[in-house]
Amino acid sequence: MNATAALVQHEGKVSHQSFGGSKVVVLIPAHNEEGCIAGALRSVWDQERAPDRVVVVADNCTDRTAEVARLWGAEVFETVGNRHKKAGALNQALKVILPELDDEDAVLVMDADSFLDGGFVGHALKKLSGGKYGGVGGTFGGRQGGGFVGMLQRNEFARYARDVNRKKGKVLCLTGTAALLRVGALKGVAASRSSGGVYDTEVLTEDFELTLRLGHLGYGVVSPKECTLSTEVMESWGALARQRLRWKRGAVENLIQYGLTRVTLEHWARQLLTLLGIVVTALYLSTLFWALAVQHSLQFYPIWIAVTLVFVVERVVSVRRRGWRMSLLASTLFVEMPFDLFLQAVHLKAYWQAMFKAERSW
Repeated sequence: MNATAALVQHEGKVSHQSFGGSKVVVLIPAHNEEGCIAGALRSVWDQERAPDRVVVVADNCTDRTAEVARLWGAEVFETVGNRHKKAGALNQALKVILPELDDEDAVLVMDADSFLDGGFVGHALKKLSGGKYGGVGGTFGGRQGGGFVGMLQRNEFARYARDVNRKKGKVLCLTGTAALLRVGALKGVAASRSSGGVYDTEVLTEDFELTLRLGHLGYGVVSPKECTLSTEVMESWGALARQRLRWKRGAVENLIQYGLTRVTLEHWARQLLTLLGIVVTALYLSTLFWALAVQHSLQFYPIWIAVTLVFVVERVVSVRRRGWRMSLLASTLFVEMPFDLFLQAVHLKAYWQAMFKAERSW
Protein backbone atom coordinates (compact mmCIF):
# COMPACT_ATOMS: atom_id res chain seq x y z
CA MET A 1 0.00 0.00 0.00
CA ASN A 2 1.43 3.41 -0.94
CA ALA A 3 1.12 6.62 1.04
CA THR A 4 -1.81 7.99 -0.96
CA ALA A 5 -3.85 4.81 -0.58
CA ALA A 6 -3.19 4.73 3.16
CA LEU A 7 -4.39 8.32 3.59
CA VAL A 8 -7.53 7.69 1.55
CA GLN A 9 -8.26 4.66 3.72
CA HIS A 10 -7.63 6.79 6.81
CA GLU A 11 -10.49 9.13 5.86
CA GLY A 12 -13.05 6.42 6.62
CA LYS A 13 -11.79 5.58 10.13
CA VAL A 14 -13.65 6.20 13.38
CA SER A 15 -13.22 9.69 14.81
CA HIS A 16 -12.44 10.59 18.42
CA GLN A 17 -16.10 11.53 19.00
CA SER A 18 -16.94 7.82 19.17
CA PHE A 19 -14.60 7.38 22.16
CA GLY A 20 -15.81 9.90 24.70
CA GLY A 21 -14.22 12.91 23.00
CA SER A 22 -10.62 12.13 24.00
CA LYS A 23 -8.01 13.07 21.44
CA VAL A 24 -5.11 10.79 20.58
CA VAL A 25 -1.77 12.18 19.47
CA VAL A 26 0.85 9.75 18.15
CA LEU A 27 4.54 10.51 18.76
CA ILE A 28 7.17 8.46 16.93
CA PRO A 29 10.76 9.28 17.90
CA ALA A 30 13.03 8.41 14.98
CA HIS A 31 16.76 8.63 14.35
CA ASN A 32 17.65 7.65 10.76
CA GLU A 33 14.67 5.33 10.35
CA GLU A 34 13.81 5.85 6.68
CA GLY A 35 13.72 2.08 6.17
CA CYS A 36 10.89 1.38 8.61
CA ILE A 37 9.06 4.65 9.29
CA ALA A 38 6.60 4.04 6.44
CA GLY A 39 5.58 0.70 7.94
CA ALA A 40 5.06 2.27 11.35
CA LEU A 41 2.94 5.08 9.91
CA ARG A 42 0.88 2.70 7.79
CA SER A 43 0.05 0.71 10.93
CA VAL A 44 -1.04 3.96 12.62
CA TRP A 45 -3.29 5.04 9.73
CA ASP A 46 -4.78 1.54 9.60
CA GLN A 47 -6.08 1.76 13.17
CA GLU A 48 -9.81 1.16 13.66
CA ARG A 49 -9.76 4.23 15.90
CA ALA A 50 -7.90 6.82 13.89
CA PRO A 51 -5.48 9.14 15.72
CA ASP A 52 -6.20 12.86 15.71
CA ARG A 53 -2.62 13.83 15.07
CA VAL A 54 0.55 11.97 14.10
CA VAL A 55 3.97 13.49 14.75
CA VAL A 56 7.31 11.96 13.81
CA VAL A 57 10.03 13.35 16.09
CA ALA A 58 13.05 13.41 13.80
CA ASP A 59 16.10 13.39 16.05
CA ASN A 60 19.41 14.38 14.45
CA CYS A 61 18.50 12.54 11.25
CA THR A 62 20.90 12.49 8.30
CA ASP A 63 18.73 10.34 6.02
CA ARG A 64 15.25 10.69 4.45
CA THR A 65 13.26 9.95 7.63
CA ALA A 66 11.54 13.37 7.69
CA GLU A 67 10.81 13.30 3.96
CA VAL A 68 9.25 9.82 4.08
CA ALA A 69 7.23 10.74 7.18
CA ARG A 70 5.72 13.76 5.42
CA LEU A 71 4.88 11.64 2.37
CA TRP A 72 2.91 9.36 4.70
CA GLY A 73 0.87 12.22 6.11
CA ALA A 74 2.69 12.80 9.39
CA GLU A 75 3.82 16.08 10.87
CA VAL A 76 7.54 16.28 11.48
CA PHE A 77 9.03 17.79 14.63
CA GLU A 78 12.79 18.18 14.27
CA THR A 79 14.78 18.32 17.50
CA VAL A 80 17.29 21.08 18.17
CA GLY A 81 20.60 20.35 19.89
CA ASN A 82 19.36 17.14 21.50
CA ARG A 83 22.10 15.11 23.24
CA HIS A 84 19.82 12.78 25.20
CA LYS A 85 18.63 10.39 22.49
CA LYS A 86 15.02 9.16 22.67
CA ALA A 87 14.20 10.69 26.06
CA GLY A 88 15.52 14.12 25.09
CA ALA A 89 13.76 14.05 21.72
CA LEU A 90 10.42 13.18 23.30
CA ASN A 91 10.83 15.83 25.99
CA GLN A 92 11.32 18.51 23.34
CA ALA A 93 8.19 17.44 21.47
CA LEU A 94 6.05 16.97 24.58
CA LYS A 95 7.00 20.40 25.90
CA VAL A 96 5.24 21.85 22.86
CA ILE A 97 2.39 19.37 22.50
CA LEU A 98 1.18 18.72 26.09
CA PRO A 99 -0.02 22.28 26.81
CA GLU A 100 -2.36 21.98 23.80
CA LEU A 101 -4.09 18.88 25.19
CA ASP A 102 -6.66 18.24 27.94
CA ASP A 103 -5.91 15.91 30.84
CA GLU A 104 -8.27 13.24 29.44
CA ASP A 105 -6.54 13.17 26.07
CA ALA A 106 -3.87 10.58 25.31
CA VAL A 107 -0.42 10.40 23.73
CA LEU A 108 0.70 7.22 22.00
CA VAL A 109 4.49 6.95 22.09
CA MET A 110 5.80 4.22 19.78
CA ASP A 111 9.13 3.21 18.30
CA ALA A 112 9.76 3.77 14.62
CA ASP A 113 10.22 0.03 14.10
CA SER A 114 6.92 -0.87 15.81
CA PHE A 115 3.98 -1.93 13.63
CA LEU A 116 0.65 -1.79 15.49
CA ASP A 117 -2.12 -4.31 14.94
CA GLY A 118 -5.43 -2.76 13.91
CA GLY A 119 -7.24 -2.60 17.26
CA PHE A 120 -4.38 -1.30 19.38
CA VAL A 121 -5.43 2.34 19.78
CA GLY A 122 -9.14 1.65 20.26
CA HIS A 123 -8.67 -1.01 22.93
CA ALA A 124 -5.95 0.97 24.71
CA LEU A 125 -8.10 4.09 24.79
CA LYS A 126 -11.03 2.18 26.30
CA LYS A 127 -8.76 0.87 29.07
CA LEU A 128 -7.37 4.34 29.67
CA SER A 129 -10.83 5.93 29.86
CA GLY A 130 -11.66 4.14 33.11
CA GLY A 131 -9.36 6.44 35.06
CA LYS A 132 -7.47 3.61 36.77
CA TYR A 133 -4.46 3.56 34.48
CA GLY A 134 -1.88 6.16 33.54
CA GLY A 135 -0.55 4.07 30.67
CA VAL A 136 -1.60 1.15 28.49
CA GLY A 137 1.03 -0.91 26.70
CA GLY A 138 0.93 -3.97 24.51
CA THR A 139 2.47 -7.35 23.88
CA PHE A 140 4.70 -7.75 20.87
CA GLY A 141 5.88 -10.36 18.45
CA GLY A 142 9.15 -10.37 16.57
CA ARG A 143 9.16 -9.92 12.82
CA GLN A 144 11.10 -12.20 10.53
CA GLY A 145 14.87 -12.01 10.26
CA GLY A 146 17.92 -12.63 12.39
CA GLY A 147 18.29 -16.32 11.60
CA PHE A 148 18.74 -18.53 14.65
CA VAL A 149 19.05 -15.66 17.15
CA GLY A 150 15.96 -14.06 15.64
CA MET A 151 13.98 -17.28 16.08
CA LEU A 152 14.98 -17.47 19.75
CA GLN A 153 13.80 -13.90 20.31
CA ARG A 154 10.45 -14.65 18.66
CA ASN A 155 10.02 -17.59 21.04
CA GLU A 156 10.98 -15.33 23.95
CA PHE A 157 8.41 -12.71 22.93
CA ALA A 158 5.72 -15.39 22.58
CA ARG A 159 6.46 -16.56 26.14
CA TYR A 160 6.28 -13.01 27.44
CA ALA A 161 2.91 -12.42 25.74
CA ARG A 162 1.54 -15.69 27.14
CA ASP A 163 2.68 -14.74 30.64
CA VAL A 164 1.09 -11.27 30.42
CA ASN A 165 -2.18 -12.66 29.04
CA ARG A 166 -2.37 -15.24 31.83
CA LYS A 167 -2.02 -12.41 34.33
CA LYS A 168 -4.83 -10.48 32.60
CA GLY A 169 -2.54 -7.74 31.37
CA LYS A 170 -0.59 -7.13 34.56
CA VAL A 171 2.90 -5.89 33.74
CA LEU A 172 5.78 -4.38 35.67
CA CYS A 173 6.92 -2.13 32.84
CA LEU A 174 5.30 -0.21 30.02
CA THR A 175 7.06 -1.42 26.93
CA GLY A 176 8.87 1.20 24.92
CA THR A 177 7.65 -0.38 21.67
CA ALA A 178 4.25 1.31 22.06
CA ALA A 179 2.27 2.76 24.98
CA LEU A 180 -0.78 4.98 25.20
CA LEU A 181 -0.33 7.51 28.02
CA ARG A 182 -2.90 9.72 29.74
CA VAL A 183 -2.06 13.40 29.26
CA GLY A 184 -2.99 14.22 32.87
CA ALA A 185 -0.55 11.59 34.08
CA LEU A 186 2.22 12.94 31.84
CA LYS A 187 1.64 16.46 33.12
CA GLY A 188 1.84 15.10 36.66
CA VAL A 189 5.13 13.37 35.89
CA ALA A 190 6.59 16.54 34.38
CA ALA A 191 5.50 18.58 37.41
CA SER A 192 7.19 16.08 39.74
CA ARG A 193 10.62 16.55 38.15
CA SER A 194 12.97 19.45 38.75
CA SER A 195 13.81 19.38 35.03
CA GLY A 196 10.15 19.74 34.05
CA GLY A 197 10.50 16.98 31.45
CA VAL A 198 8.33 13.88 31.15
CA TYR A 199 11.25 11.53 30.57
CA ASP A 200 14.38 11.21 32.71
CA THR A 201 17.31 11.85 30.39
CA GLU A 202 19.93 10.50 32.82
CA VAL A 203 18.83 6.84 32.78
CA LEU A 204 19.43 3.98 30.37
CA THR A 205 15.82 2.77 30.38
CA GLU A 206 13.55 5.79 30.22
CA ASP A 207 10.39 3.70 29.73
CA PHE A 208 10.92 1.66 32.87
CA GLU A 209 11.76 4.79 34.87
CA LEU A 210 8.55 6.41 33.59
CA THR A 211 6.59 3.32 34.72
CA LEU A 212 8.07 3.63 38.22
CA ARG A 213 7.33 7.36 38.31
CA LEU A 214 3.71 6.74 37.29
CA GLY A 215 3.39 4.10 40.00
CA HIS A 216 4.68 6.44 42.68
CA LEU A 217 2.16 9.04 41.52
CA GLY A 218 -0.66 6.53 41.98
CA TYR A 219 -1.19 5.45 38.37
CA GLY A 220 -1.44 1.80 37.32
CA VAL A 221 -0.26 0.33 34.01
CA VAL A 222 -1.62 -2.57 31.98
CA SER A 223 -1.02 -4.43 28.70
CA PRO A 224 -4.34 -5.98 27.60
CA LYS A 225 -4.32 -8.98 25.29
CA GLU A 226 -6.12 -6.99 22.59
CA CYS A 227 -3.21 -4.54 22.26
CA THR A 228 -0.66 -6.28 20.05
CA LEU A 229 2.09 -5.21 17.69
CA SER A 230 5.26 -6.44 16.03
CA THR A 231 8.82 -5.19 16.33
CA GLU A 232 12.21 -5.87 14.81
CA VAL A 233 14.50 -8.47 16.37
CA MET A 234 18.21 -8.05 16.94
CA GLU A 235 19.95 -9.79 14.07
CA SER A 236 23.21 -10.74 15.79
CA TRP A 237 24.36 -11.97 19.19
CA GLY A 238 26.42 -8.82 19.66
CA ALA A 239 23.49 -6.49 18.98
CA LEU A 240 21.27 -8.56 21.28
CA ALA A 241 23.87 -8.48 24.06
CA ARG A 242 24.15 -4.69 23.84
CA GLN A 243 20.36 -4.26 23.87
CA ARG A 244 19.77 -6.56 26.83
CA LEU A 245 22.70 -5.21 28.81
CA ARG A 246 21.23 -1.72 28.52
CA TRP A 247 17.77 -3.00 29.51
CA LYS A 248 18.97 -5.01 32.50
CA ARG A 249 21.49 -2.52 33.81
CA GLY A 250 19.03 0.30 33.32
CA ALA A 251 16.34 -1.56 35.27
CA VAL A 252 18.70 -2.28 38.17
CA GLU A 253 19.88 1.33 38.30
CA ASN A 254 16.28 2.59 38.20
CA LEU A 255 15.42 0.36 41.17
CA ILE A 256 18.46 1.58 43.10
CA GLN A 257 17.40 5.14 42.28
CA TYR A 258 13.91 4.61 43.78
CA GLY A 259 14.93 2.27 46.61
CA LEU A 260 12.58 -0.19 48.31
CA THR A 261 9.01 1.12 48.17
CA ARG A 262 5.53 -0.34 47.78
CA VAL A 263 5.90 0.19 44.03
CA THR A 264 9.37 -1.34 43.66
CA LEU A 265 8.85 -4.25 46.06
CA GLU A 266 7.68 -6.70 43.39
CA HIS A 267 10.43 -5.53 41.04
CA TRP A 268 13.07 -6.26 43.68
CA ALA A 269 11.47 -9.68 44.28
CA ARG A 270 11.80 -10.41 40.54
CA GLN A 271 15.47 -9.47 40.66
CA LEU A 272 16.03 -11.88 43.54
CA LEU A 273 14.24 -14.64 41.63
CA THR A 274 16.47 -13.95 38.64
CA LEU A 275 19.57 -14.31 40.83
CA LEU A 276 18.16 -17.52 42.31
CA GLY A 277 17.62 -18.87 38.79
CA ILE A 278 21.23 -18.11 37.92
CA VAL A 279 22.42 -19.94 41.05
CA VAL A 280 20.24 -22.99 40.29
CA THR A 281 21.51 -23.09 36.70
CA ALA A 282 25.12 -22.85 37.90
CA LEU A 283 24.58 -25.73 40.34
CA TYR A 284 22.87 -27.78 37.63
CA LEU A 285 25.71 -27.35 35.15
CA SER A 286 28.37 -27.80 37.84
CA THR A 287 26.84 -31.15 38.79
CA LEU A 288 26.93 -32.30 35.16
CA PHE A 289 30.51 -31.11 34.73
CA TRP A 290 31.66 -32.84 37.92
CA ALA A 291 30.04 -36.09 36.88
CA LEU A 292 31.60 -36.08 33.42
CA ALA A 293 35.00 -34.51 34.09
CA VAL A 294 35.84 -35.98 37.50
CA GLN A 295 33.73 -39.10 37.97
CA HIS A 296 33.74 -39.96 34.26
CA SER A 297 30.15 -41.10 34.49
CA LEU A 298 26.75 -39.50 34.41
CA GLN A 299 24.69 -40.16 37.51
CA PHE A 300 21.02 -39.29 37.45
CA TYR A 301 19.95 -37.44 40.60
CA PRO A 302 16.16 -37.30 41.09
CA ILE A 303 16.17 -33.59 41.91
CA TRP A 304 17.97 -32.64 38.70
CA ILE A 305 15.83 -34.98 36.62
CA ALA A 306 12.78 -33.17 38.03
CA VAL A 307 14.33 -29.76 37.29
CA THR A 308 15.09 -30.86 33.73
CA LEU A 309 11.57 -32.15 33.13
CA VAL A 310 10.00 -28.96 34.48
CA PHE A 311 12.28 -26.88 32.26
CA VAL A 312 11.42 -28.93 29.14
CA VAL A 313 7.67 -28.85 29.77
CA GLU A 314 7.73 -25.10 30.30
CA ARG A 315 9.70 -24.60 27.09
CA VAL A 316 7.22 -26.65 25.06
CA VAL A 317 3.95 -25.34 26.50
CA SER A 318 4.95 -21.70 26.43
CA VAL A 319 5.56 -21.62 22.65
CA ARG A 320 2.76 -23.90 21.47
CA ARG A 321 0.99 -20.96 19.81
CA ARG A 322 3.92 -20.71 17.42
CA GLY A 323 3.14 -24.18 16.10
CA TRP A 324 4.21 -27.76 16.66
CA ARG A 325 7.60 -27.26 14.99
CA MET A 326 8.62 -24.64 17.55
CA SER A 327 7.27 -26.80 20.39
CA LEU A 328 9.26 -29.77 19.15
CA LEU A 329 12.38 -27.66 18.81
CA ALA A 330 11.91 -26.23 22.30
CA SER A 331 11.71 -29.74 23.77
CA THR A 332 15.39 -30.29 22.97
CA LEU A 333 17.39 -28.68 25.76
CA PHE A 334 20.49 -28.07 23.71
CA VAL A 335 18.67 -25.68 21.33
CA GLU A 336 17.25 -23.09 23.73
CA MET A 337 19.30 -23.57 26.89
CA PRO A 338 22.33 -21.73 25.44
CA PHE A 339 20.03 -18.73 24.88
CA ASP A 340 18.98 -18.77 28.53
CA LEU A 341 22.62 -19.04 29.61
CA PHE A 342 23.43 -16.11 27.33
CA LEU A 343 20.71 -13.97 28.96
CA GLN A 344 21.85 -14.98 32.45
CA ALA A 345 25.40 -13.96 31.60
CA VAL A 346 24.09 -10.57 30.45
CA HIS A 347 22.18 -10.29 33.75
CA LEU A 348 25.35 -10.90 35.75
CA LYS A 349 27.28 -8.36 33.71
CA ALA A 350 24.49 -5.83 34.25
CA TYR A 351 24.59 -6.36 38.02
CA TRP A 352 28.38 -6.02 37.99
CA GLN A 353 28.33 -2.80 35.96
CA ALA A 354 25.56 -1.28 38.09
CA MET A 355 27.38 -2.19 41.30
CA PHE A 356 30.72 -0.74 40.24
CA LYS A 357 29.23 2.10 38.15
CA ALA A 358 31.07 1.16 34.98
CA GLU A 359 31.02 3.56 32.06
CA ARG A 360 27.73 3.43 30.21
CA SER A 361 27.31 2.74 26.52
CA TRP A 362 24.12 2.88 24.46
